[in-house]
Amino acid sequence: MKVASLSGSSRESVGKKDAKDLRKEGRIPAVLYGGDNQVHLHLPEIALEKLVYNPDVFKIELDVDGTVYNCIIRELQFHPVTDKILHVDLLQMFDDREIWVDIPVRTEGNSVGVRNGGRLAVNHRRLRLIGTPGSIPEYVMVDISNLDIGDVIRVREMNIEGARIAQADSDVVVGVKRTRAAMSAASSEEAEGEAAEEGAEEAAAE
Repeated sequence: MKVASLSGSSRESVGKKDAKDLRKEGRIPAVLYGGDNQVHLHLPEIALEKLVYNPDVFKIELDVDGTVYNCIIRELQFHPVTDKILHVDLLQMFDDREIWVDIPVRTEGNSVGVRNGGRLAVNHRRLRLIGTPGSIPEYVMVDISNLDIGDVIRVREMNIEGARIAQADSDVVVGVKRTRAAMSAASSEEAEGEAAEEGAEEAAAE
């Protein structure tokens, strides 16, 4: 995973009024859990947004009043109207403990099926991986070079060193679908082939 640094401060009091006052100051209430004790803190809204509104997943080196924790964002609460971040839950990570993380899926290669008029369909933009923090990659790369129209890649066909995918083996990750243009091209080729055969038969009969 990519690494980002974030600084926070402990919350002196916990309550709705305190949380509201913090938000007015551009700070977001947060809780860090997963360790021996929960840590109640607040984070700068602008710095947090850079991590939240980002396609990547980050391991966060969180400094709270001089103590550094390794963590990830586990859950976010948003305002139902403005979509502003209201609260964030952070999970503390340890090198020897497995965690689950939803990791982005990326594709590489030039699909045969796409070249023939098919459409690439990415069914899972993210895959849930389980492993220790050091074994989870920044992203899952899927090679689509050999995919023809109608072909798919399922979870059971993928192997991620040091981590496992926490989804059904039969789940389709990516595939190449037939488009109307490809169907029309195939129909035209079939019609041309039939016409050629008929012409050959007629010539032979004469």
